[in-house]
Amino acid sequence: MDSFYALFTRYLTERAKGQKLNWAKIKSPKPEQIIPYAKLPALSPDQNRENLRKLAVLKLNGGLGTTMGCVGPKSAIEVRDGMSFLDLTVRQIEYLNDTNAVNVPLILMNSFNTDTETSRIIQKYSSHSVQLMTFNQSRYPRVEKESLLPLAKAYDAPTGMWYPPGHGDLFESLSNSGLLDKLIEQGKEYLFISNVDNLGATVDTNLLGHFASSGAEFVMEVTDKTKADIKGGTLIDYNGQVRLLEIAQVPSEHTDDFKSIKKFKIFNTNNLWVSIKAIKRLIEDSAFSMEIIENVKTTDGGEKVIQLETAVGAAIKHFNGAHGVNVPRSRFLPVKSTSDLFLITSDLYALHHGLLVMNPKRHFQTVPLVKLGDHFKKVNQFLSRFKSPPHILELDHLTVTGDVSFGSDVVLRGTVIIVANHGSRIDIPSGAILDDKVVSGNLRILDH
Repeated sequence: MDSFYALFTRYLTERAKGQKLNWAKIKSPKPEQIIPYAKLPALSPDQNRENLRKLAVLKLNGGLGTTMGCVGPKSAIEVRDGMSFLDLTVRQIEYLNDTNAVNVPLILMNSFNTDTETSRIIQKYSSHSVQLMTFNQSRYPRVEKESLLPLAKAYDAPTGMWYPPGHGDLFESLSNSGLLDKLIEQGKEYLFISNVDNLGATVDTNLLGHFASSGAEFVMEVTDKTKADIKGGTLIDYNGQVRLLEIAQVPSEHTDDFKSIKKFKIFNTNNLWVSIKAIKRLIEDSAFSMEIIENVKTTDGGEKVIQLETAVGAAIKHFNGAHGVNVPRSRFLPVKSTSDLFLITSDLYALHHGLLVMNPKRHFQTVPLVKLGDHFKKVNQFLSRFKSPPHILELDHLTVTGDVSFGSDVVLRGTVIIVANHGSRIDIPSGAILDDKVVSGNLRILDH
């Protein structure tokens, strides 16, 4: 609990001093702090192979699938062709290893919420050509908001009194598990970190080559912000240093500035390339001191509690030569909702060795904007409302609200809005083509 005590003490100190970010010092990153992906050189197969031999891949696997109505780790949710996030990740790494004759290990950072079930699931990968390792992030006690006392009074207190303290805990937990030293013993020098639910976060040899040759200890993949990403963390220049700015750190009077696409044009994908030796040095120097995110929650009993968390990307300020690379949007394909799942399961993407690739028949590389209503919120509800995934190669925008179901081989083009008002139901018939259409009212089709 030493690390929790240190975090909590720092929180109280900062709170007492009223320490806040000085908004006047926040500037857009300098050109040398953000490098365009298009400027990265491609390397020879031999150079790529040499870099891959020094690489390990780490997936953040601490989250549950509860927001999408699923039980257990989010990584176990089936997302494409009967395969889960974990299945696709293992296939990607296996293909990478087989085609390059290397041994890139796959590491999962679990939380106490996901560890038991993940350990059971990964047994099925024992015959795959992937070295799979897991470790647990820390478990901290929730703190009562009024008294500032921990809810848990003993190590065996009920699970609901504890929380995983955000992915900023990664470096310390990796070290405590012994895996950091193990990676160094294996000759690994580079760590590629990403969220397990980001299906675009694959090993890119151009990015790896740039990281290896640049001498930087930390590279963050950023991508252009759209109106859908206004809450995402962004890179800033603060006192001449590149730093991550999260919305939780922004004073309320500047929230609109933070959300502005004009002022902050990029956001953090949480795809990170980090030097393993640098992690070891910073751990030994006790140098990690990421910004504290105060997360207020309500317990099942209605009590307000505080969770103190940190973000792994905020560690960028501690590493030498740290900078961002502005990558294509295709490297950010998270599945946070069934609206995202709708896109992933459609003909917009093809699957190649666990990697999702946009269908070349799509005339433009942007992804349609999809908003599915509450009737589609849970995965089982979502699946029950489609006989088969609609064809959306020419779709720009889809909004669906109310009790709506889709038959098989439905084609959606342009802007499609379907609204079933309260008490009404709409069945889109099999084979229907909706091209720039608004559908509302009541439409029921019965099978016979």
